[in-house]
Amino acid sequence: MNNGRKPVGILAVQGDFELHAKMLERLGAAWKLVKRPADLSGAAALIMPGGESTTMLKFFQEEGLGPAVKDFAAQGKPIFGTCAGAILLAREVLNPPQDHLGLLDITIERNAYGRQIDSSVERGECPEISSKPVEMVFIRAPIIRRVGEGVRVLGRAGGLPVLVEQGNILAATFHPELTKDETIHRYFIGKIADGK
Repeated sequence: MNNGRKPVGILAVQGDFELHAKMLERLGAAWKLVKRPADLSGAAALIMPGGESTTMLKFFQEEGLGPAVKDFAAQGKPIFGTCAGAILLAREVLNPPQDHLGLLDITIERNAYGRQIDSSVERGECPEISSKPVEMVFIRAPIIRRVGEGVRVLGRAGGLPVLVEQGNILAATFHPELTKDETIHRYFIGKIADGK
C-alpha cells in the first residue's frame, strides 16, 4: 500500500511516534516527523500520537502548531489522533477541562480508566473495517463520553466507543502502534487514497 509518495506526518513531541513510523513502513507508506508548523508542508496526512496531553498543548502553544493543525484539517487532509492525540482533537475535554483543537465533535474524559497500573490489552470490535476482533492497548486511556451527530463510531470495546471518525478526522482512545495489527493504520492510509 503506497500513499502516493507524499509522506504522512507524525507529530514527534512525545509518545511512540517511532512505532507509528514503523507501522507505516510495514504498510509501504512514506512518513516524516513533524515538530514545527513548517514540517506539515508536503504532508498528505498527520498522526498525533499518545503522550501527555497538557505537555503536548504547551508545545503546541510554544511552536504555533495549533493553528497550523487546524489549517491542515481545513484543507481536508486526514488527521489521526491516538490517546492524547484524540484528547487534543476533541471538542470538549473533562477531568479536568483543558484547551483542545475542537476538530472532532466528541466529549472525552482524560485518564478515565485509572492510573498506569490499570492499563490493559483488549480485543475490540470494528465491524465496518475488520471482520475479526482488533487488538487494542489502553494505557491511562481516555473515555469518549459523548459522540456528536456527525461522528461515526467505528470501534467499540467493553461497550464503549474507542474508535471514531468525523470527515477527515479519526481518533482512537487506544494505541494501535503497540500491536502488530495493521487494521487501524491501513484504514487511515486508505483515507488519503480515497480522498475522504
